[in-house]
Amino acid sequence: MTAASSARPRARSSGSASRATPTTRARAAPRSSAPRASSRAEARVRVVAWNIRAGGGVRAAGIARQLARWQPDVVALSEFRATPPSARLAARLVAGGLTHQLATCDPRSTRRNALLVASRWPLRRLRLSAAPAERCRWLLVAVDAPRPLVVGAMHVPNRVSGRKYPFLDAVLGCARRWRLGPALLIGDTNSGRRGLDEEVPVFSAREEGWIDALAGCGWADAFRHLRAEARAYTWYSPNGRNGFRIDQAFVNAPLLARLKDAAYVWGGAASRARRDRLSDHAALLVDLAEV
Repeated sequence: MTAASSARPRARSSGSASRATPTTRARAAPRSSAPRASSRAEARVRVVAWNIRAGGGVRAAGIARQLARWQPDVVALSEFRATPPSARLAARLVAGGLTHQLATCDPRSTRRNALLVASRWPLRRLRLSAAPAERCRWLLVAVDAPRPLVVGAMHVPNRVSGRKYPFLDAVLGCARRWRLGPALLIGDTNSGRRGLDEEVPVFSAREEGWIDALAGCGWADAFRHLRAEARAYTWYSPNGRNGFRIDQAFVNAPLLARLKDAAYVWGGAASRARRDRLSDHAALLVDLAEV
């Protein structure tokens, strides 16, 4: 595959630091089958990535309750928007302790999909010269946790947009020349392995090659690293109802030793028939050893 520019990218702070938003009171959440720590004493850091579908809409309160049940330390949301439901969701996250937040949404374009990263610890936005040009779909942040790490939240465009492969190439270019220490790149990649991450053929050699190239430069697919060739689907086509695993976390070598678990969970799903009650995507829960 063609990588991004070969010039070594230099990280720089954008000057954007995380800020808390007004708080609201969260209600008790329903039970969930997701793996979870009973207390912070169990020494894990949980990162949750979730495509919440069109800003959350009327589902925003339910999404907030489900996130609270998962007890995340860092959340990366795709399809977050500059809308009142998304703003209320962000406020509920503050109420749950995720007081540090950075977002890429544009208030002038409320229907545009963007990203939100929310954290228990301070965040600082980082910029790489070789990063994807889609500013609403890429958010790189330094997390000032007790053991600091970098989180790269992403929402890769669909193939039909014509913007997918330049985005993938830019991410790969950053990964190949990474100099920022322990990190994970996480989110909705609209990509997967042929014959393994799909129920019907959709993925191309280009998309599978991108995943292979990330592995070749030291970025492991967290789910595959722990679960080999186990089947899991994170999105189902609305017509054919065929499943695809298009949400991933890629963990680099300095962070890999801390990887404890990676699991997909359908938020709020009491049964298979209602798995998309809160979103058409499953959430990805990644647990890291804290010490």
